[in-house]
Amino acid sequence: MSTIELNKRQELILQIVKDNGPITGEAIAERLDLTRATLRPDLAILTMAGYLEARPRVGYFYTGKTGAQLLTDKLMKIKVKDYQSIPVVVNESVSVYDAICTMFLEDVGTLFVVDRESLLVGVLSRKDLLRASLGKQELTKIPVNIIMTRMPNITMCEKDDFLLEVAGKLIEKQIDAIPIVRHTEKGIEVIGRVTKTNMTKALVALSGDEII
Repeated sequence: MSTIELNKRQELILQIVKDNGPITGEAIAERLDLTRATLRPDLAILTMAGYLEARPRVGYFYTGKTGAQLLTDKLMKIKVKDYQSIPVVVNESVSVYDAICTMFLEDVGTLFVVDRESLLVGVLSRKDLLRASLGKQELTKIPVNIIMTRMPNITMCEKDDFLLEVAGKLIEKQIDAIPIVRHTEKGIEVIGRVTKTNMTKALVALSGDEII
């Protein structure tokens, strides 16, 4: 998808609405010496993009928002479920060595640790595993539940949380990923993850969004 760029006619429409709003589509068409049908696609694009607001029986208003403000508005509405990834989990009984292998093979920076009932009990980061690897310890004999971050010190989110709020948590806690969880009668289940990469994808998608 490509970034939306206003053509000359759309820029003229914006200027007319700025100077004369509220103004009907028919009145805009008259000023540009065009038919209403010819003008309709441009008005639809400008309205959907957020530059204009349309009110029945009144006409079009200029919102006064810049491209940056429109981008921010859209970002504020994105939810975690729109950009979540599949979580990579390990059982709390696996060894540090096995966890390192899993992290390498899955190419992730964070593992979520679950118990025998698949409920979240901890989180493992690259730093945790690197710290455990220092020295002469036998990594195949150390279970991850010894070095993991445990409840209640785990930062979590839910699928309907806003992505921008979760981004703030990533920055505040200086972590690479947050588990997306679901609360059940048994405990907390991991149903996804949000990472810095997800945040980047959201920004790229928004900056390259083509609104038609």
